[in-house]
Amino acid sequence: MAQEQIQEQRLTQQQKLAQSITQQQLLQAQLIELPVTQLMERITAELDDNPALEPSTEEPEYMDGPETTDSPESPEDNYEQEERQSALDDALESLGRDDEDLPVYQGGVSSQEEREDIVYGQSQSFYDQLMEQMNLFDLTEGERNIMEYLIGSLDEDGLLRKPLHSIADELAIYHNIDVTEQQIEQVLLKLQDFDPAGIGARTLQECLLLQIQRREPSHLKELMLRTIEDYFELFTKKHWNRLQQVLQLTDLQNETLIKELRKLNPKPGTAMGEVMGHSIQQITPDFIVDTQDDGTVTFALNTGDIPELHVSQSFTDTLNEYQTNKENMSRQMKEALLYTKKKVDAAQGFIEAIRVRRHTLTITMRAIIQWQHRFFEDGDEASLRPMILKDIAEKTGLALSTVSRVSNSKYAQTRWGTFPLRYFFSDGYKTAEGEELSTREIKMALRDLIDTEDKHKPLSDDTLKDLLAEKGYPIARRTVAKYREQMGIPVARLRR
Repeated sequence: MAQEQIQEQRLTQQQKLAQSITQQQLLQAQLIELPVTQLMERITAELDDNPALEPSTEEPEYMDGPETTDSPESPEDNYEQEERQSALDDALESLGRDDEDLPVYQGGVSSQEEREDIVYGQSQSFYDQLMEQMNLFDLTEGERNIMEYLIGSLDEDGLLRKPLHSIADELAIYHNIDVTEQQIEQVLLKLQDFDPAGIGARTLQECLLLQIQRREPSHLKELMLRTIEDYFELFTKKHWNRLQQVLQLTDLQNETLIKELRKLNPKPGTAMGEVMGHSIQQITPDFIVDTQDDGTVTFALNTGDIPELHVSQSFTDTLNEYQTNKENMSRQMKEALLYTKKKVDAAQGFIEAIRVRRHTLTITMRAIIQWQHRFFEDGDEASLRPMILKDIAEKTGLALSTVSRVSNSKYAQTRWGTFPLRYFFSDGYKTAEGEELSTREIKMALRDLIDTEDKHKPLSDDTLKDLLAEKGYPIARRTVAKYREQMGIPVARLRR
């Protein structure tokens, strides 16, 4: 009996911990993650849904630095949605056939509409984009080795077709890394948190579920999850009428569910494109960074067409009137009071979440500029210091997950080009003397040595190690080999 009571107390404690994240905190986290174009869409949807929330006619306030100009219009996404729907239909029709027969989803715009101007820095492959995201997380060396191998094992759709036991065998045989399937799966779960949603899925079903799970809580999300988890066969066979019956939906609800399911992308990897900037028409920067000739760096949030928001005065007056006459209130008036209060509270919560987002983005960008000030002065990639999420989290006092959300899918426009925030993060290499060097800087020096070598007598890794040491980069030969492989540069005998 005593043992049962102890177990009951533990269960109660766990339940309280699970509920520690409030709806307001969840809303704040969601808005922080959105880039400026998606935030505008979210605000528009909130304005349509909540009559107590109204846009202000005054000019929006800017959090830091000089006032920014209006952002470019966001790209139309109708073409992409149509392509995604077609790809999903094809994937469903192809279930049971060889995966190689599945058509490739071509996200973004047509070849005639491809954007020709430089997006930022240099072009990046699908592999490089995922590796950049990996460098944002504080992984152990073992986790990093597994993650690298998993990223390299993804097919062009961004899916992991190999079974985990095969990956464990390959790691053991070819890389002398002895890990269990459970350890690999733990790293895979982290990979599945990368963008775009669905990356690293092992099946079409898991791919779609990963995308749905990132949606904010709603009845529609629950219906989508139930469809893919419990009625996947009905979904794959497009038995929409049967699905409507088992879920007990109205015609309108069923139509909405089908519409949202068709927006899911069965091939998330191809949405990234082989080269960043070709799968989208335009990048709207979230930060405008300005560097003066004297080295002073200022910045501003790009609010674009996002209005200042306030609670409707008519709703506020109605709420005050109802609360004044609580004692003589009819049932109908009480219901009106509850409705009005709910809408006003929701409007106030949304406005507060927008304020928190602005503050969080501001202090994060300020910390990044302080950390990487040299780069913003000269634009030289070699000036970037080692910096990981934990560094900015400690500098700002923000949670690691919050810094990750800010850094994800956001861009900064600088004098030297437009860069994703992930660009400013990289891990470091610590020398025996305790000096920390940027791996990006070391790789640049390594590439320069290889680019200028005599191709008739290419430099061995040992020679490269010695030359790097002379330049101030005392790294081991195996580290030289590791960086060379990461950059896709073959061994000396293959560079002749």
